[in-house]
Amino acid sequence: MRSICLLLLLGLLAVSSQVYAQEDAPEELLADLDLEDIAEFDENDEEFLSLLEEKAKNQDVERENELAQKLADVQHNILNPVVEIDPCETMHCGAGRICQLNGEKPECVCIPECPEESDARRHVCTNKNETWPSDCAVYQQRCWCDIKDAGCRDPANAHLHIDYYGACHESRVCDGEDLKDFPRRMRDWLFNVMRDLAERDELTEHYMQMELEAETNNSRRWSNAAVWKWCDLDGDTDRSVSRHELFPIRAPLVSLEHCIAPFLESCDSNKDHRITLIEWGACLELDAEDLKERCDDVQKAVPHLLG
Repeated sequence: MRSICLLLLLGLLAVSSQVYAQEDAPEELLADLDLEDIAEFDENDEEFLSLLEEKAKNQDVERENELAQKLADVQHNILNPVVEIDPCETMHCGAGRICQLNGEKPECVCIPECPEESDARRHVCTNKNETWPSDCAVYQQRCWCDIKDAGCRDPANAHLHIDYYGACHESRVCDGEDLKDFPRRMRDWLFNVMRDLAERDELTEHYMQMELEAETNNSRRWSNAAVWKWCDLDGDTDRSVSRHELFPIRAPLVSLEHCIAPFLESCDSNKDHRITLIEWGACLELDAEDLKERCDDVQKAVPHLLG
C-alpha cells in the first residue's frame, strides 16, 4: 500500500515540476531517482518519503516567496510610478514657434506648417495692410524672416504683426461727432465687459470687489472699469501699456469700431509708444483724482498704497 502512495506522490511531483519548468530550481527533485532506487526502499523506510515531502515544501516556499516579491514590485511601481518629464513642457516659445527636441535638448523652432483656413473669418490684416489667411501664417512668416529662412518673402516681415482680425478693408474716417463721443462709448463698453465677466465669475476676487463698488457707487462706475482694463492690458506689470499690449483690445474691434484706432493713438499723448494710467484716464475723459493704481498684483504686494 505504501508503495502505491509513494508512486502517486512521485507522479504529483512530476506534474509540479512541469508547472514550474520555466523557473530555474536550485536542484531537480527527481534528478537522481529511478525505479530501481525506489525498489530498494523497504516499506517501513520513511526516510525517502520524508525527503520528498521536505523538498516539495521547500519548493512551495520558494514559489510563494517569488510571487510575494513580484506582488511587492507591482505595488511599488503603482505607488511610485516613474514619470518621464517632457523637457518641452517647461519651454516657452513665442508666437509662430514650437518646441522640438534636438537630441535631449529642447529648442524653439518656427512652426513648420499652418492649418489651411478656408473660412474668411480667420483672415487677418497686418500692419502692412495685407490680408493673410490666418494669425498662424503671419507669426510663421515673422519667425522665418527673423532667422532668415528661405520661406521669408520680405526681410521687413521680421516686424510683421496683426493689426486687426478680418480681411483688410478701407477704414471709415473717424472725425467730428463720432470721435468726440467715442470716449463715452468706450467707458460704457469697458464697464459692461467688466460686469459681464463678474457675472460669469471670471474676475479675481480683487477685481470682483472693484466691480461691486462700481455697481453701487456711480462715482466709481467708469473709473474702476478703466483702471481694471488698464491693469489687464499691462501684461508685464511695468505700469505702462505698450502698443503690443494694446493688441487684445485693438485687433478684435478695428473691423467693428472705426474710431478705436485713432482713439488709442490719441491716448499716447507724449508719443513714447507707452500709455500710463494717467494718459489712459485722460483719454477716457476721467478725472485724474479718481484714478488709483489698483492692479491686482499691487493690491497683494503693497496694500497700503491703494487707499
